[in-house]
Amino acid sequence: MDLESFKVDEIRLWRIKLEYREPFRTSFGVEKCKETIIIGLKSGDYYGYGELVAIREPSYSYETLDTALSIFKEYFIPLVLKKELNPYVFYNETSWIRGHPMAKAAFEMALWDLHAKYLEKPLYEVIGGSRKKVEVGVSIGIQDSVDRLIRRIEEYLEEGYRRIKIKIKPGWDFEVLEKVRREFPDIPLTADANAAYTKEDIPRLTNIDKYNLLYLEQPLYYWDIYYHSILQRKISTPICLDESLQNSLVTEAAIKMGATKIINLKPGRVGGIIESLHINEIGLKNNTPMWIGGMLETGIGRSFNVSIATLDNVKYPSDISESRRYYMKDIITEEWIMENGFMEPRKEAGIGVEIDWRYFYKKVLKEWVFR
Repeated sequence: MDLESFKVDEIRLWRIKLEYREPFRTSFGVEKCKETIIIGLKSGDYYGYGELVAIREPSYSYETLDTALSIFKEYFIPLVLKKELNPYVFYNETSWIRGHPMAKAAFEMALWDLHAKYLEKPLYEVIGGSRKKVEVGVSIGIQDSVDRLIRRIEEYLEEGYRRIKIKIKPGWDFEVLEKVRREFPDIPLTADANAAYTKEDIPRLTNIDKYNLLYLEQPLYYWDIYYHSILQRKISTPICLDESLQNSLVTEAAIKMGATKIINLKPGRVGGIIESLHINEIGLKNNTPMWIGGMLETGIGRSFNVSIATLDNVKYPSDISESRRYYMKDIITEEWIMENGFMEPRKEAGIGVEIDWRYFYKKVLKEWVFR
């Protein structure tokens, strides 16, 4: 993809904090609020925005808000400010920096937003998306009781979500799935372990087939591709890797090893849009479909996810829930809403959303300006 370059005149970083509607519980912890960094890049009369998906603590990844902030200030801002560049230039110029894909994604996505605005085209068109609407699924955290979980499933089905995903962990797994399937025998259902099990649990995990899941997501340890391939040989339920798929090279290796039959692509975690496009192509070439995962993003990050969900290899409902699923109020003026289980990418230039600045600044913890 041949892109024209542009000069970034100003960079702003905002550290913000939003309260969730309710705590979101997974096998690795409980999140009560969203603390993140929003990036703003100014080029002439245009502004591009990106969102960091890393969290405060290194419980999900080694990347945190503070590690990303350090990378931003020491490496990315000197590279980007007052320079002629585009997303591919940034991608290539930062390739020597080992790791830090979440930090890279936040800056690269802001550059894509700027680029699409210069072209006066919606982002999904610029990156080659073909779908005019995308299927939406919902992820439900670990609940206080199975009865409460069943009530939540009923609520989300009534709202129109087209796939239900429930979080599982040892002690909250097979008995829960048994009761959910008894109550909802035919719904599209998946289970996500967030790497809660080990290779010693493989004999027990072979019982998963009885629950007729679309797929089992990331049952074993993050870096453990080999034993995922062993587990996949023992079960008919497709394994869908998530945290293990750190980039396009690892994704291709996991597919070749038989460790994953479905890809959960999280653009903000794998390094951004360019890496997401590589993964999309790898999936197509290897007949391995994908869907777009979420990181509890605000409306900024969600906008990129919706755009990427229009790519041709996205075959399953994606975790791109409505803004109100997680937040009492989003930081954008027109919140993301779902109609009949689908969302439509915005038709305006770039990511197609505007920040509600009055509300936004009420949530800002700190702001940095670089000119």
